[in-house]
Amino acid sequence: MSILKELESRLPADAGISEVKFEASEVVLYTKNPDFFRNSESCVRSIVREIKKRIEVRSDLSIVMDQEKAKEVIESIVPKEAEIDAIYFEPELGKVVIEAKKPGLVIGRAGATYREIKDQTLWLPKIERAPAIESKIVRAVRNLLHSEIDYRKKFLNKLGQDINTRTLTPEQTANEWVRMSFLGGFRQVGRSSLLLQTAQSNVMLDCGVDVGASGSEAMPYLDAPEFKMEKLDAVCLSHAHLDHSAFIPLLYERGYDGPLYATAPTRDLMVLLCMDYIDVCQKNGKEVGYTKKSIEKAVKHSVVLDYGEVNDITPDIRLTLQPAGHLLGSALTHLHIGEGLHNILYTADFKFGPTHLFDPAYKDFPRIETMIMESTYGAQQDLFPKRQEIEDNFFSIVKRTIERGGKVLIPVFAVGRAQEVMVMLAQNKELNADVYMEGMLWDATAIHTAYPEHMSQHMQRKIFHYGENPFISERFHRVHPKERDALIDSPTPCVIMATSGMLIGGPSVEYLKALAPDKRNTLVFVGYQGEGTLGSRIQKGWRELPLRGENGKTRSLNMEMEVQTISGLSGHSSRSQLISYLYNLSSKPETVIVNHGEPRKCAELARDVHKLFHCETVTPKNLESLRLR
Repeated sequence: MSILKELESRLPADAGISEVKFEASEVVLYTKNPDFFRNSESCVRSIVREIKKRIEVRSDLSIVMDQEKAKEVIESIVPKEAEIDAIYFEPELGKVVIEAKKPGLVIGRAGATYREIKDQTLWLPKIERAPAIESKIVRAVRNLLHSEIDYRKKFLNKLGQDINTRTLTPEQTANEWVRMSFLGGFRQVGRSSLLLQTAQSNVMLDCGVDVGASGSEAMPYLDAPEFKMEKLDAVCLSHAHLDHSAFIPLLYERGYDGPLYATAPTRDLMVLLCMDYIDVCQKNGKEVGYTKKSIEKAVKHSVVLDYGEVNDITPDIRLTLQPAGHLLGSALTHLHIGEGLHNILYTADFKFGPTHLFDPAYKDFPRIETMIMESTYGAQQDLFPKRQEIEDNFFSIVKRTIERGGKVLIPVFAVGRAQEVMVMLAQNKELNADVYMEGMLWDATAIHTAYPEHMSQHMQRKIFHYGENPFISERFHRVHPKERDALIDSPTPCVIMATSGMLIGGPSVEYLKALAPDKRNTLVFVGYQGEGTLGSRIQKGWRELPLRGENGKTRSLNMEMEVQTISGLSGHSSRSQLISYLYNLSSKPETVIVNHGEPRKCAELARDVHKLFHCETVTPKNLESLRLR
């Protein structure tokens, strides 16, 4: 019996079901019975326990309240303090979307307000947070998903059918196996991409760019013989950084039309970063390989998951995302294959240590046979100071520079390090300087204000209970390009945060050109500097830098400003945190595959993990494959 037939057979005779549909791995019931819509929770809960599928009950359009009347009712029920920004309807899904500055007040104590809206209007409320800082990206993504709701309903239903009704051949059933091919990010940092294959499925994990390379060297090996676009069932994105996400739109450009699994913040940040990536490449005469239309395709095919939510993504693979502690929405990817055949944990980038923004990476996985773990800071000397020492050092540098009348330039990654540094600067009451920000980091910060529930419990308490949102501090000022020269020429000491974080382009390079000749100024690195980037060269001691001007000619820039690196603010785990994470995992892996690190660091970490944990360790190269089962 099919899942849908089995479900219908278990429902009450008076349920009034008019339609049963898949939405990816979820089953949706549309009912004409108002009482069943209001009071189906206990019935549905018992069915879910038996068939192991999530079920959602929605009203058939024949019984919902008129939209204008429903809007009036919602506005009368929800307290004005919730600050509703928008109410709009998705009749194709039987939902009403309520966007508010304080969504908790729309939900109400123990869900009371939510239930009242549902019971009175018979629309299923979908509650979203309005960003505290207006975000063009969040608005554009939500508008796109709303405008494409009919397409998405059909797409998600087809996806659910593929997952739940695909017929397996006798050969597939008899010959279970698990194989992984390494398409990028192995013995290197950049262009992360893996292909997971079973007898039934092909799933890609990440598809990023090597920002320090060009041409084909910047891309994952999508021409590898194992990879066939037409056979790709799903793509899972761990987080939005370009070295993991930049070429996902390329898949859609080349004909992929399947699902992209990620958290909501990861989806929105990916859009921001990929749009900027296209603009930067075009300005520098580089070919991207895809258009902004392909980014829209990725959004149209996105399936957003919450942390801890178990989802069938193919007939034999279940996906669970858990917090990685790396940046907003970043996730550890856990894949359960078959009926207990094999379990894989792909960490991607993760942080198992304290930060202002995020709790340490999740560790309580019930089963892991194979683990793919990053080694960005995997060498023996990659040890970070204690957090308080890091922050004390940072502020001593800032204070010293301000006191001598200089400016502090902090090149930052728009997503992650920028917001961590912002929180530090916002919370330091002794700092007597304003902070000016230019580049994509302002837009990225706006997205952060839409998803505070993805931050640490401490940060959530500050924002939700005490009304202390560090991102809207009066200390921060947005700088537009036309205002840059005035800021540079101003005699007032200040802090300047600008992208890009590795000085490979963007306003940070323009500030560097202007501020480098003055000894009073300081350049402070707070994140990883990739090999071959301008930031890496400066870190290594280069003081005469060849820079290309607007006329295409190269000139030499003399570095007179002070240069400092703050180790430990990285969103990656230090060497000791990597080892500690393995010690603290609830399930110890049988095999650890090391990736996302320079060759020497991969080798060192693999060697020591083998000695400490007596497990098999592997440091594969790009284009190698490994049978896991």
